[in-house]
Amino acid sequence: MDDKSLLGLSQIKQLAITCSVHTRPVVSLRFSDVSDLGYFLVTASKDGQSQLLQGDTGDWIGTLSGHKGAVWSAVLNSDSSQVATGAADFSAKLWDGFTGDPLHSFEHKHIVKCVDFDAQCGRLLTGSNERLLRLFDLSNYDSPPIELPGHAKSLRAAIFLNQYLVASAADDKRFVVRDVRCSDGESAVLDRELSGCPSDLQLRLDDSRLLLCCGSQVSIWDSDRLVELSSHSLPCQIYSAALHPSEPVFVCGGEDFVLYKCSAEDGSVVESHKGHFGPVHCVRYSPDGHLYASGSEDGTLRLWQHKIGENYGLWRLEMPKETAAPTGDSEAS
Repeated sequence: MDDKSLLGLSQIKQLAITCSVHTRPVVSLRFSDVSDLGYFLVTASKDGQSQLLQGDTGDWIGTLSGHKGAVWSAVLNSDSSQVATGAADFSAKLWDGFTGDPLHSFEHKHIVKCVDFDAQCGRLLTGSNERLLRLFDLSNYDSPPIELPGHAKSLRAAIFLNQYLVASAADDKRFVVRDVRCSDGESAVLDRELSGCPSDLQLRLDDSRLLLCCGSQVSIWDSDRLVELSSHSLPCQIYSAALHPSEPVFVCGGEDFVLYKCSAEDGSVVESHKGHFGPVHCVRYSPDGHLYASGSEDGTLRLWQHKIGENYGLWRLEMPKETAAPTGDSEAS
């Protein structure tokens, strides 16, 4: 590439593709793994719906409609054949990821704030305002769930770390890792008191690193040894963060509407981008690391390039002409 082309790339601004698929705040989003059909993205919103989209373009695929209240969490299994959602109607629902048909509703006694599949897609983890974690057997819907008590207040986040360990964070200002083979009080293998209420947990795609958000702090953990490796302070209260699947960087967003890309080694801000008109509630990297997605109080989902100016998805750059905006609904920061 000649000097003129390099100069053009250096002047390119981040262009966020805006996906207006909800009418109320977007509070959760998750990507699937890469499959023969590409990869997909599912969202959860206070408008009571989840939306399924093509992950690399944001193209709408379908709506999962059936909850009677805000949907707080949504997740795809590894091959996108199933979707799980948790909502304010005291239920977690299982859906067919290809047809959008409801498969089963798992009833709870309070609002379901978080859902997650295990790697083998045989169990569903839920966390609710009952202060309980539940494990449902997806091969037998009628089987009573395993219940894991331990938190004193409502759950904020819960995820599988591996086949046997689940991590949870709650309004009782505690971060806990439990062994699901033990349903009694001895199941906790880690119980860490936090300085404030946590807001997010994320496990990197290779399962080696765990990320925890609490206040304005983002901490990175070794998910095998359950040791905190580093903690980084951001300019505002952070509601969500995600590690790049292969590079030592993370993205995060929160109360000040800004998306920050930071070094995972020293926490320094590498890039920052504006685009949302409300606090950022959720952010995640795509499985191939080419983009990250954010959901906000403003009701929009936005897709952002990891490497600005790269030809990928709807982003197309023609050199040596001036910067070409991607087709579709996009917005400059």
